[in-house]
Amino acid sequence: MADEGLRPIIVKRIKKTAAGHHGGAWKIAYADFVTAMMAFFLLMWLLGSTAKGDLNGISEFFKTPLKVAMAGGSGSGDSSSIVQGGGKDLTARSGQAKRGDTPSPKKSYDLKAAREALAKEEAARLGALKAKLEAIIDASPVLKKYKNQLLLDITSEGLRIQMVDELNRPMFNLAKADLQPYTREILHVIGMVLNDVPNKIGLSGHTDSTPYMSDTGYSNWELSSERANASRRELIIGGMDEKKILRVVGLASAANLDRKDPFNPINRRISIIVMNKKTEDMIMRDNASQTIADPAAADDAPAPAAAATRSTPGGVK
Repeated sequence: MADEGLRPIIVKRIKKTAAGHHGGAWKIAYADFVTAMMAFFLLMWLLGSTAKGDLNGISEFFKTPLKVAMAGGSGSGDSSSIVQGGGKDLTARSGQAKRGDTPSPKKSYDLKAAREALAKEEAARLGALKAKLEAIIDASPVLKKYKNQLLLDITSEGLRIQMVDELNRPMFNLAKADLQPYTREILHVIGMVLNDVPNKIGLSGHTDSTPYMSDTGYSNWELSSERANASRRELIIGGMDEKKILRVVGLASAANLDRKDPFNPINRRISIIVMNKKTEDMIMRDNASQTIADPAAADDAPAPAAAATRSTPGGVK
């Protein structure tokens, strides 16, 4: 009976929650808002950087999209529309562009006209050099005596200066590459004058067609080559820069000056070519091609031949 007056004890637990917490739904709403703002500013930037013609094309497309689609993207015929058949390259913009994205316009350059102008300038320079040499020869008492043996002319290779033999006045000792004293004087003067132009120099030695062969096989080819090289040394002694020399060759009697009379003393000569740019480029290109094709070609060059011991009768060499 005593237990009937007791009531059960009930414990009530209240779960407390933090104020203002509504779950994570607000994050999604905020992300949508940021995305919309980014899209809005991107749209404004695109509109600001798009050309007026492109804007008209976009406007026309949204006015009649079905018509544009049916017409193959031609719109109302406006050639500036960006939705023409195949569409315009959207990466190419006439408005704002990042530096380096679009190539800078190149100036129109007429290569042929430039080459012609360079050729005219070079021809004028070689003509002035020819006139200067002629004036020096006329003014020098020493050189004036040998004026008939100095031939100057303009060829396809450049300015050609030829020193030729006369019947009783050879430039070299008989059958040798030893220069006469007057030949040295002429070469010394020419060597100084050639420094006034930047052109490269080529030398070639020539003989007449008189047969010549020593007991050791020494012939007109070796003789003409050594005479050309001897002339090269005298030009350098006279003051010419040795770096100007680009070619030294011996041609024997293969290119006679007087073809009607191959034994004419005038065929025995030294030719000095003040090369034009075309000739210089051709020689450099040919040498480069040979070097690439056969790098060992330079190592196979023949050694200088022995000096001649005698000459055959029939003419002066």
